[in-house]
Amino acid sequence: MIDIKRLLEEPERVAQNNQNRGKSLDPQVAIHLYEKRVGLIEGVQELRTRGNEIASRIPSVTSQDERKALVEEGKGIKDQVKEKEAELAQVEVDFAIELKRYPNILREDVPAGKDETSNELVRTFGEPTTFEFEPKDHLDLGMELDVIDMDRAAKVSGTRFAYLKGDAVLLEFALVQYALQVTLKEGFVPVIPPHMISTAAMSAMGYLEHGGEEEIYHLKNDDLVLIGTSEQSIGPMLMNEIIDGDTIPLRYLGFSPCYRREAGSYGKDTRGIIRVHQFDKVEMFSFTTPERSDEEHHLLLSIQERLMQGLKLPHRVMKLCSGDTGAPSARTYDIETWIPSQKTYRETSSTSNTTDFQTRRLNTRVKLEGKNMLAHALNGTAFAIGRLVVAIMENYQQADGSVMVPDVLQAWVGKDRLQKRMK
Repeated sequence: MIDIKRLLEEPERVAQNNQNRGKSLDPQVAIHLYEKRVGLIEGVQELRTRGNEIASRIPSVTSQDERKALVEEGKGIKDQVKEKEAELAQVEVDFAIELKRYPNILREDVPAGKDETSNELVRTFGEPTTFEFEPKDHLDLGMELDVIDMDRAAKVSGTRFAYLKGDAVLLEFALVQYALQVTLKEGFVPVIPPHMISTAAMSAMGYLEHGGEEEIYHLKNDDLVLIGTSEQSIGPMLMNEIIDGDTIPLRYLGFSPCYRREAGSYGKDTRGIIRVHQFDKVEMFSFTTPERSDEEHHLLLSIQERLMQGLKLPHRVMKLCSGDTGAPSARTYDIETWIPSQKTYRETSSTSNTTDFQTRRLNTRVKLEGKNMLAHALNGTAFAIGRLVVAIMENYQQADGSVMVPDVLQAWVGKDRLQKRMK
């Protein structure tokens, strides 16, 4: 949630930030509600003070007429307090709703632009894979090797679900082990988080506004939602807590399924497992101080690049422009990997600095030198498993239809599968 102090002191900057993100929000609406809220609080307090004065005078009044007048005045004040409290409650609701509409304040280095066409190329690794034969896409390869089965998944669960089988499963858990191997050396604590969280926790993470509501699976009888990424479960883990500054940064590595309705992607990526309703992901999450959050962001990005370079997959790093950056994020980098069948780069991981946007609602603070301050929270994909399986299968495919295994994964998948068909 945006800092109300910034909204009051820098309304022009906030308005410009909204405009850069393509949001038509007038800060004066929130400022008016804030001022109205303050006025009502003061009004209620004044009435209560007067009511207390009357209540303290009544026992010492001897005149029946004066006593009666004071009692009547006291009753009138109680009625006025109830009316103002009801008005205040509604203003509080309206004010909270208005504040939740605001996206995070972008970092100054975020490029301006309306959509992904304005994203900034930071660097590339490797050249797009070329073949001396006609390459196949991951679904054709997966069906021939009997490691991806979408037909049976559709029979059981509907469209955009898949069974991963055989060596594709070994490949998935090899990616998990590889991510653990790299991140544990950086002080990350492995976490398997709950897959269901309360709507209050999800709201605090900022994913129910700005269209996110449509992407989430709700278990309405239990007031729970299924997570779309483990960061949505790890972030609230320290809700309403104060972190000891000596332990900062706190780094977690979450592994979980991710559930997404993909309501806004009708007709996109309907073939294969690039965009499905359920997939597994290994996710990095950090809590740190405001002064160190940009440094932490660069660390997360460097780990992502190290993981991808180890797989020797052609990829590039993109800094997202203002119009393509998600509402909770102050800055986001995407890593896009070359997908031969589509002859283009596709997003396979992302890292964002959400600064204090999420921790403000979560009330997650850090204590440094005797002072409490809001922590900064950051997230970064280690591996979105399905998309990495796609990238490996397509980039490492052989003319005979087999798929080579990247060197760094062979310890878990097995060297005998280097030239072997995945069955």
